[in-house]
Amino acid sequence: MSLGQNLQFLRKRDNITQEQLAETLEVSRQSVSKWESDTSYPEMDKLLQLANLFHCNLDDLVQKDVSTQYVEDKCNYDQFMNQFSKRITLGVGLILSGMTLPLLLMIFFHEIQGLDMEEFSGVIFLLFVVVAVAIFIVSGSQRSYFEKKNPYIENFYSEEEKEAFHKKFTTFITTGVVLIIFGMILAAASDIVIPGDHMIRDAIDLDIFIGAQFMLFVTIAVILFVYAGTQKSKYNINHYNLMHDHNSQIYKNSKKNSLISGCIMMVATIIYLTCGFIWDLWKIAWVVYPIFGIACGIVSTIINRNNEEEN
Repeated sequence: MSLGQNLQFLRKRDNITQEQLAETLEVSRQSVSKWESDTSYPEMDKLLQLANLFHCNLDDLVQKDVSTQYVEDKCNYDQFMNQFSKRITLGVGLILSGMTLPLLLMIFFHEIQGLDMEEFSGVIFLLFVVVAVAIFIVSGSQRSYFEKKNPYIENFYSEEEKEAFHKKFTTFITTGVVLIIFGMILAAASDIVIPGDHMIRDAIDLDIFIGAQFMLFVTIAVILFVYAGTQKSKYNINHYNLMHDHNSQIYKNSKKNSLISGCIMMVATIIYLTCGFIWDLWKIAWVVYPIFGIACGIVSTIINRNNEEEN
């Protein structure tokens, strides 16, 4: 297959018009048309841009038939996983925001129309959690239906696409880590730099201010971590297929992980409700959720070690 045929196939595959491609490459639409009809040949820098744009090897683009290497995403797996990733990230972001927003409000308001801010902060957190849980339930239900309908996915991602995402993944993780470290440094600096008799300490509760600004950085960082992690799992189609193979160890480990995590969070809910109704500890009892959530993460990490070995 010629360069022109390859270019036409890749352009149509990605739903790009000749005008859009020409604008991206900063050439005329007529130039793109001539390339596709093999009446002219792009310069080397344009060839490199084309290979990078369509995530393909330069030799494949120029000399081979790229259509034979393309596996179609027939069940819209990529689109579904992108939406799932965004919803899960939104849910986690809401929970963390439910912890951060009340702290920010408490810096400037001790009361809102007669309401005690400590009590009001608990209500805000619960509202955010309710919305987040609803998102998790709907997303989990939709994913379960999708997986039952599509237990096997052909691996249609190219190595170039995986490599391109790996660079983004590294950027997401690095940015998140830097934000947390910066938040820690800023929190420590705020406590050290502002003297005990400074007017700022009289105007606001400095401890709450430091906690709020640190939680803000943590919230942004965790959002980056969750989005990067869910997007990374999207590209591991082999793992997806093994999770639905009832004879694989990964399938058995995933079932075990779901069962244990479900039990852990059920215990957390029981503790939360018990502390609230019996001892009226609604203000602080919510901390069981992040604590038990970390426990779920530890259990998941331990179980997933076996998955990685098999994968």
